Amino acid sequence: MTLPNDLKPSTIAAQAGGVIDMPSGGVTPPIQPSTTFVRDENYALVNPDNIYSRDNSDIVRIAENVLARLEGAEEALLFPSGMAAIAALFRTLPNGATIVVQSGIYWGTTKWLRDFSARRQITLHEVDASDATALEAACSAHTPGMVFIETPSNPWLKTVDIAHAAKCAHQAGGLLAVDSTAATPVLQRPLQHGADIVMHSATKGINGHSDVLAGVLATSAPAAKIWTDIKADRHDAGAVLGPFEAWLLLRGMRTLPLRVAQMSRSTQKIATWLKAHPKVADVYYPGLESHPGHDIASAQMSGGFGCLMSFLVEGGAAEALAVVGKLQLFHRATSLGGVESLVEHRHTIEPHTGIPPSLIRVSVGIEDAADLIADLTQALG
Repeated sequence: MTLPNDLKPSTIAAQAGGVIDMPSGGVTPPIQPSTTFVRDENYALVNPDNIYSRDNSDIVRIAENVLARLEGAEEALLFPSGMAAIAALFRTLPNGATIVVQSGIYWGTTKWLRDFSARRQITLHEVDASDATALEAACSAHTPGMVFIETPSNPWLKTVDIAHAAKCAHQAGGLLAVDSTAATPVLQRPLQHGADIVMHSATKGINGHSDVLAGVLATSAPAAKIWTDIKADRHDAGAVLGPFEAWLLLRGMRTLPLRVAQMSRSTQKIATWLKAHPKVADVYYPGLESHPGHDIASAQMSGGFGCLMSFLVEGGAAEALAVVGKLQLFHRATSLGGVESLVEHRHTIEPHTGIPPSLIRVSVGIEDAADLIADLTQALG
């Protein structure tokens, strides 16, 4: 079944892109775990779309189509993790290239890019991209082949003006890639603001159930050389998503808009409550008017500001760990975007990355906001 092009995200997601299993009539797309596909007696493919599962999988294509439609993209490509997607993106750069990357983003991205750049003689410039003047100056001075930003950022929740970043990158002759994981395609569509490629760790909010590792890249220019290079790299290097993971991802996406709406509402309530708490020194959440990036976030996000936030407790590591240790509904675990609320003491995990000992990062799930606030109340004391 072909769905119309003007449907809202909730309809696209719930309908799984309009796929029905026609042989059985099932309303759920089927899983085909085969790694290879048969040919007839003349050695012609029985299904011309499928040769070998490294690059041919019906359920992966279905999930990619749904993601592309949600993102407002022409094409999307799935990978076995968010970092695999980032690696495929940056492996398209030649040795000796120059890149500008936002500072203070997900540490796994920063660490890998530093190591990768050193191996490939790539000149890496890290800049606070939420500072529009600093980003513009960096692009003008270094003329990067690629600019990479993350908005809202993890764990600082900094907001970058995507349209301005795209202008800076393009004027320098480069491309803009945006990690939009914290926003999901429901709240933010970077391609509409001028980005060339958008990336998500689909492990997080897109899947939403903490049971799938996946990453995705999407573009509005599938004929561009960088995109054809990424597709070739994925095929040849084998960074593909398995059929079971793709099926679970598609199942998770069917409730994505509902989950994101609930989580955003609850996070706004909790952030507002925390902002007024006497034992909280500061709250980082773009939905708060006091947030430095609130106006930019309001202009380029719609429907809410996501489930991720960080806050500083009065004191240091001991006080922060005491709060984290007392929480009962927030699970002490690493990730974000799942239906269950999670809490992290980032300094314990990343002690050498400049994260303050008093910072607590929270991913709000779909539980009732009042119950979560009550849990924070008893933990803060």
